[in-house]
Amino acid sequence: MITVLYIDDEPHNLISFRASFRRDFNIFTAESAEEGKKILDSNKQISVILSDQRMPKTTGIEFFESILEQYPDPIRILITGYTDINAVIDSINRGQVYKYLSKPWNDNDIKNFIEKAYEVYKLRKENKELTEKLLYLNEKLEFLARQSLLS
Repeated sequence: MITVLYIDDEPHNLISFRASFRRDFNIFTAESAEEGKKILDSNKQISVILSDQRMPKTTGIEFFESILEQYPDPIRILITGYTDINAVIDSINRGQVYKYLSKPWNDNDIKNFIEKAYEVYKLRKENKELTEKLLYLNEKLEFLARQSLLS
């Protein structure tokens, strides 16, 4: 099951999200970026993160930017009730956001975007594992080639 973290400072949005998608996804919710970071620290299985842009202490973009180094793998989706082209550009450039969605959301759209984001997550993870395996096998092959040259 896809594990999703949704961060929004408006509790009714979190309740609505959980009610809409609890059967489809394993859902964690947080009312702040700080709370979201704690959830990430304690749950390494989160593959998709949705965050509201406008929150009191930290914006969604700032949150995504702050977790990039420690948590580069989860796919990030920014949600906002405001249309701000600068926020869109910042979210892509600074927070490496996969998708930018507006409130109010359409349940079917959100579900589809989360599922597509998870596909990207899985493909990146498989690619990383295959690359590591290829590097390991290449090292073994080089070692064997050196051994045969020495003997």
